[in-house]
Amino acid sequence: MKTAVLIKQVPDTEDDRHLTAAGAVNRTAGAQVADEITERALEAALRLKDADKSVEIVAVTMGPAAAAEALRKALSMGADSAIHLVDELLAGADALTTARALSGALKDGGFDLVIAGNESTDGRGGVVPAMVAELLQRPFLGPLSSLDVQGSTIRGERQGVDGTQNLVAALPAVISVTEQSGEARFPKFKGIMIAKRKPLAVHGAEAVGVSMINHADGNLVLSAAKRPARTAGTKVFDDGNAAQQLAAYLSAENLI
Repeated sequence: MKTAVLIKQVPDTEDDRHLTAAGAVNRTAGAQVADEITERALEAALRLKDADKSVEIVAVTMGPAAAAEALRKALSMGADSAIHLVDELLAGADALTTARALSGALKDGGFDLVIAGNESTDGRGGVVPAMVAELLQRPFLGPLSSLDVQGSTIRGERQGVDGTQNLVAALPAVISVTEQSGEARFPKFKGIMIAKRKPLAVHGAEAVGVSMINHADGNLVLSAAKRPARTAGTKVFDDGNAAQQLAAYLSAENLI
């Protein structure tokens, strides 16, 4: 089974994050790391490989030249090869352009399964995996807290506010996983050394079917502002009618 894992390099969550004047995430203001949720997606693929050594894992990312570091980490963790989409035309891409580029890199690769994190820590959009599935015309399952592949069928659990859903689809398919899917393993020294010799292909925008024309069809941030400071909530002073005050507040907020 050939599996692609979507990896993303993001600003380190331990650092303060900032926006550029154009409203995009400033990716030069601090350290850049592989997004933890995409490492968990890789972990899901690695567990499939632990159970079946014939599973082939390809790590795929779109980003500047520095994003190759995230791919090298994925290779050191156990991915077999990597694909890096890098092009000035892709800078500042919105979710749709990102999905177009990623699906363009995946469509002719013969992948049985594409695994992604449910949402990145820098964008929190959570729509790219489903967009990739739509563009590839494959079923999408997600966000999954667990998954299992048996033959040509994939099954997974999705946790919701109303309970747990059991989802099933035929391969090939695209899925996204949550933090509940499992903590990512650490690269071993041997893996780090071997990663330097594993293949890492680099492609530009044209090679994956993204042009200036369809890139311009995407969304554009017109302005950005800091989140306003939190204000104090409603205080209830118990003068003997605190219960009534709380009930009235909850009712007004449609919470009861």
